[in-house]
Amino acid sequence: MTAALELTGVSKSYAEVEAVQSFDLTVEAGSIFGLLGPNGAGKTTLIRMIMDIIRPDRGTIHLLGSTDPELRRDRIGYLPEERGIYRKMKVRELLVYLAQLRSIPAGRAREQADFWIERFSLSERADEKIEALSKGNAQKVQFIATILHEPEAIILDEPFSGFDPVNVDLVKNVMLELKDKGMTILLSTHQMETVERLCDSICLIHEGKKILDGSIREVKQQRGTNAVQIEFDGSTDFYRDPKWVSRFDESSRYVEMIPAAGVDPSELLRLAIADVQVSRFQIMEPSVHQIFLEAVGVTESSEIRSAGVSR
Repeated sequence: MTAALELTGVSKSYAEVEAVQSFDLTVEAGSIFGLLGPNGAGKTTLIRMIMDIIRPDRGTIHLLGSTDPELRRDRIGYLPEERGIYRKMKVRELLVYLAQLRSIPAGRAREQADFWIERFSLSERADEKIEALSKGNAQKVQFIATILHEPEAIILDEPFSGFDPVNVDLVKNVMLELKDKGMTILLSTHQMETVERLCDSICLIHEGKKILDGSIREVKQQRGTNAVQIEFDGSTDFYRDPKWVSRFDESSRYVEMIPAAGVDPSELLRLAIADVQVSRFQIMEPSVHQIFLEAVGVTESSEIRSAGVSR
């Protein structure tokens, strides 16, 4: 596939702080790519360099086949983390104005504005000033402004911030439709469930460095450890033996466990069947959330205990 975005050796420092360090990244055209990381990891700095708001100290950025920001400016949509729109303008008036700034003819701009205004249930607000809108509706207007000029790529910094669950689903559905039409989408978000549902590939950045990247499947295979969940009737305690299980979590209905190194999940099933009546056996992929926590050195001790430690 063709790369829509390529970063090579990109670095940025502020005084003594290295916000981004020798960063390499490739985003395939027509994909949804998730940029993940804790607060202060360098995500926003990276996005601002991609958008040419700030310049890297070193490295190169190819976006839509060009290193010249002027040649690609109208081909990109950008939703920054810090929102800001002309509050005294009316909704439709603002959207048409912003589209025209991106070289969209007035008639086409109005047609597109009306389409998205209706899609985002803003028809009754179309002639209201932005300052009269709720925070969520103002967020809708900003999202529409990002996609209204039909860009080839959009870059979204925390796009779900300020939305309720209904509108989060609406925005996710729109993003999937845009991807189906060939748009490339780079997003930064803390919503791990959303990342898992939306993104084709991800990159985790921590303290300005790339920790991992790849497709969701590749990341899970390379960095994740499958958990085994067994539901049974009876009494057994084989999962407390560290020879078989490295960590486990008990509930009233089942036990979730991480196999010890070199132990095949089928061995755990064999041990369980020898003692109890098994009603369910499931191998569970690690979530992006868990991989994220483990990659940045965060543990969730309340979730899973070490085998052999009594309650």
